[in-house]
Amino acid sequence: MLTLPHIGRLPAGPLNAISDVAGVTVGHATLAQGAIQTGVTVIRPHGGDLFRDKLPAAATVFNGFGKSIGLLQVQELGVLETPIALTNTLSVGAVATAQIRSAIDGNPEIGRSDPTINPLVFECNDGYLNDIQAMAVTAEHYRQALDSAAPEFAQGAVGAGRGMSSFDLKGGIGSASRYAEVGGNRYCVGALVLSNFGKLPALTLAGQHVGPQLLALRQMAGETPEMGSIIMIIATDAPLDARQLGRLATRCGIGLGRTGSIYGHGSGDLALAFSTAQTVPYRPHEAIRQNACLHDSLLDPLFEAVADSTEQAIVNALFAAQTVSGRDGHQRLSLSELAAGLPT
Repeated sequence: MLTLPHIGRLPAGPLNAISDVAGVTVGHATLAQGAIQTGVTVIRPHGGDLFRDKLPAAATVFNGFGKSIGLLQVQELGVLETPIALTNTLSVGAVATAQIRSAIDGNPEIGRSDPTINPLVFECNDGYLNDIQAMAVTAEHYRQALDSAAPEFAQGAVGAGRGMSSFDLKGGIGSASRYAEVGGNRYCVGALVLSNFGKLPALTLAGQHVGPQLLALRQMAGETPEMGSIIMIIATDAPLDARQLGRLATRCGIGLGRTGSIYGHGSGDLALAFSTAQTVPYRPHEAIRQNACLHDSLLDPLFEAVADSTEQAIVNALFAAQTVSGRDGHQRLSLSELAAGLPT
């Protein structure tokens, strides 16, 4: 029997989720019927209109085997202007179109007198459990996830995580948070992951290499290459600019590596970090409401919070997920079901 560990020494927020950062909400649309095991997850960084009030952001690519959309402009301009959407690989286009239409509904001059919009969609391949060729995700599913966004949300085999696999087990959505003391102030760092990576022999939980024990409990075919991915989203209320947020995003790799990832050849491992401490208006004549950014020399506690909350979010995804059966009879056992065979 395995028990859910608390990663690191820093305290978690009351929800132990990315939504412990004030204003951040998460919603899902889950498709779970027969061979269709997929969905959409949407992170709303604040409750307003992101096209009008953008947020500083930055992305890091650890291994670029992925088909996400919108990263190029985020890396160039350092801002978010849509919610962050997660889905399966072949549904990126449908979700991006839905994001664009949603933004135009609120801002009818997009692409006319106003600039165009930069949709932001991340993906992982859920094709083992989901009939990904069916391309079952529609614009309505994006809208459902967007409209249902709330501070409290489900984790595990829900939304975009419905068909995802981790360490040859059931993966999916996981989230966590940590508080860090910086210069006499307390800031929150929250993480959300779409976890779809890893090989069971490598699985490490809170420093304990449990993969070999779990492997002995199940009959598995020979070694297969790492073909999964993970999307890691970091939110914070600390006042940081895009360059500093890029430094935070890079620390996701620490938490990821602790669980047993090697960023395999076929793995798309991406991280994005954003700050809610200030907004950037889309009209050039509007004043930027800006807080003084933290000094770089003070960032270490935030780096620790990112590493620990990322690792915790991956672990939480494994513990929250339930066993799922899908396409062609394929099945992924949950960690809890498999680990029930371990000695106490």
